[in-house]
Amino acid sequence: MDRQDFMIKVVSPTVFTVALFLFWEVVCRVFSVPMTILPAPSVIFGALVEFRAPIIENSWVTLWTTLVGFAMATVFGLLLGIAVGWHKAIYAGIYPLLVGFNSVPKVAVVPVLILWFGLGEVPAILTAFLISFFPVVVNVATGLATTEPELEDVLRALGASKLDIMRKVGVPRSLPYFFGSLKVAITLAFVGAVVAETVGANKGIGKLMLDAQAAFQVQIVFAGLLVLAVLGIILYAGTALIERRFTGWAFRGQNR
Repeated sequence: MDRQDFMIKVVSPTVFTVALFLFWEVVCRVFSVPMTILPAPSVIFGALVEFRAPIIENSWVTLWTTLVGFAMATVFGLLLGIAVGWHKAIYAGIYPLLVGFNSVPKVAVVPVLILWFGLGEVPAILTAFLISFFPVVVNVATGLATTEPELEDVLRALGASKLDIMRKVGVPRSLPYFFGSLKVAITLAFVGAVVAETVGANKGIGKLMLDAQAAFQVQIVFAGLLVLAVLGIILYAGTALIERRFTGWAFRGQNR
């Protein structure tokens, strides 16, 4: 990483983040904002230190359920996306069903999952899976379905089968779509896991925030939000690094 990349990717986000927290702190102190409405960053960081044990314990639970649900969504979404993008007839038949399923609010599905599987990690994992697999399916199917017909005609003329075209052209060509969807799916998986934890769970950041809200400990609620934001950024950055590793050719124009 050269100096310019370091300034753009490391220094700039750090400066903006620090400036945001400083502005937030000043506003809370100058206008004497009640802590029950908006606690200052210093109060939130103090809560992170004071309640670090339960926060860390519940963070691991949320991270675990999110990653399991995200992994399931990645595998299932990739396989279903390849199946949907395999043929235009399959794409036209299944795609409306996927849109209809994704239109159902997942918070309405959580009580059903709790009824089936009880309280615990399973409903959170399944909710993270259900809310995050749709972008993967759509992007993979779109990447496969938009392969140029002229290219397919040339490959068929050279003796390539449908499977050869899909394996050697369609799948590599859809990798940028796939990894782009993963960056969206990982954030949605966090949303699904936390929503399920707030509806019915024994542990997790969502459960911790719900209990803190009931006790009017707003600083713990904001501390939980901050932890979720940090975890989301870390996982998003990890996904972006893997994307660069496998689809660096798609970003070659940005590296000049």
